[in-house]
Amino acid sequence: MLNGLKISVIIPAYNEGDRLPGVLASIPDFIDEVIVVDDGSADETYNVARAFSERDTRVKAVRLEKNCGKGCAMREGVRQSTGDVIVFMDADGQHRPEDIIKLVEPIVDGEADMVIGARKFERVGKRPLHRRLSNVMSTRLIRLKLRMYVYDTQSGFRAFRREFLPEIESDRYEVETEMLFKAAKRGARIKEVPVDMIYDPNREERFGLMDIIRFIRAYFKF
Repeated sequence: MLNGLKISVIIPAYNEGDRLPGVLASIPDFIDEVIVVDDGSADETYNVARAFSERDTRVKAVRLEKNCGKGCAMREGVRQSTGDVIVFMDADGQHRPEDIIKLVEPIVDGEADMVIGARKFERVGKRPLHRRLSNVMSTRLIRLKLRMYVYDTQSGFRAFRREFLPEIESDRYEVETEMLFKAAKRGARIKEVPVDMIYDPNREERFGLMDIIRFIRAYFKF
């Protein structure tokens, strides 16, 4: 807990059995619960999370029988969570668990209702050019609609005060756009904090054309 507030971390995971142990091993002590949602993985992701739950009572392993997408896994994680502050982070190691404190402190201190971990520093590797270009274009469109400057609109490393945590409708990567739009409409005080990004050039690339189409749909829907 921090200042009497319970902190939950939700980690959607798909085929991250190799990287997940490093993430879970580095979760800070002040975190009250960690919910790993295995999104129908074909590897040992669920077994890794369950093994950690046997050693660390804060960790809860949840398995979805078939892959339904990041947003779907996040929605299930929210349903299972009990915290006053909800943190979302990826399972692939690109986010540093040590940076969680940067996200939750502004909420705990009453300065923000939503905090985004803005990826301003790439410590290892570079994102592919098409990912960087799509991120730039989507970010500019979102700023235009929000009439607000947000440096990193697509970062999956973010935290919410529970009262401002929107209901998740999206199933896949457009979930970040949906949640940002909904939080802004509810009057959330949105803040960004700089975080490191660790990009593994050997990681499986899962972002494709359909994700761009889903983003466009979410942009006009929400």
